[in-house]
Amino acid sequence: MTGTTTAHESEALAATETPARLAADTATAVAVAALRAAGVPEGDARDVAAALTDTSLRGIDTHGLRLLPQYLTELEERIATARPDITVVRDSGAAVMLDADGALGVVAGLAAARIAAERARAHGVAAVGVRNSNHFGAASVYSRRLAAQGLVGIVTTSAASRVAPFGGTQPLYGTNPLSFAAAGDGDEFALDMATSQVCFGEIKERRKHGRALDSGWATDTEGRPATDPEDAYALSPLGGYKGQGLAMVATLLGAVLTGSPADWHLEHIGASAPGRSRQIGHFLICLDPASFAGTESFAAGFSDLVTTTRQAPPGVDAALSVQVPGDPQRRTAEQRAAHGIPLDPHTARAFAELAARHGIEAGA
Repeated sequence: MTGTTTAHESEALAATETPARLAADTATAVAVAALRAAGVPEGDARDVAAALTDTSLRGIDTHGLRLLPQYLTELEERIATARPDITVVRDSGAAVMLDADGALGVVAGLAAARIAAERARAHGVAAVGVRNSNHFGAASVYSRRLAAQGLVGIVTTSAASRVAPFGGTQPLYGTNPLSFAAAGDGDEFALDMATSQVCFGEIKERRKHGRALDSGWATDTEGRPATDPEDAYALSPLGGYKGQGLAMVATLLGAVLTGSPADWHLEHIGASAPGRSRQIGHFLICLDPASFAGTESFAAGFSDLVTTTRQAPPGVDAALSVQVPGDPQRRTAEQRAAHGIPLDPHTARAFAELAARHGIEAGA
């Protein structure tokens, strides 16, 4: 949808083999207009739109623009509160507990990130828990927000169960992301990883196109490896028992510590009962380097860490040089900023309809 493509033309493009493309500023404008029409205040609408657009720019499509229609549905069905009253439940200075009042997860997550940054500046370290929230998209939205302020961000969230424990059959844990981010001198380390081998969205895509699953991604109802996507019952933890351990860490922090329901008590996105939030819990930790080795020492060490890693000799069969977390996403963002964000047919149709409804030309 770049150039002079109209909303009507973009809908036609969505039905072709070539993905429709949408300029980032247009995607943001459409999302802001749609969220405002759903009753979300201007500032929150811009925050959510920017988070979704930036996530798609970075190539994390499962957690980017394609979530907007679902978020709008949750607002309509009062799963998410358009104008939440986010309140402080407990405050001990460096530790803060929030009740999100059913806010859109991005709104709750950014509120927590703002408090975490403020308290880390004051105490050197801060931890903010959130309860009574909804899906907050990519965890790196919040860790990177903290890193951009010269801080170190660590973020996780609870999520509805998709992943069986190592050696088990029943899905217990969500794909429970862990994100760590830091930055310095225009460079960035941004790790955002699921604790499963793959996200469930990839399973759905493989089902849609009739493509086999990679070995080790999922298991069937008996716990046997599944390669037919129709047989996939549970996702497999990343790295076996180690991934299970990390998933349990995310549940411990995002659910147990925040007083939120465990993953197996949560409803999946798109399957929630109207009128109440999904009760998701988030957890953010923020560290201020000034309170540890100092900002200058941290900057030097950070530069040494990422530079030395990138300069490591690649293997003989390596297609690319050695990278640090965030490098592939940064390159993708540069490409998509120049050429537009590719959209799957469903998302292209949804954005075309929203653009037409709100009088926005879906072009660059």
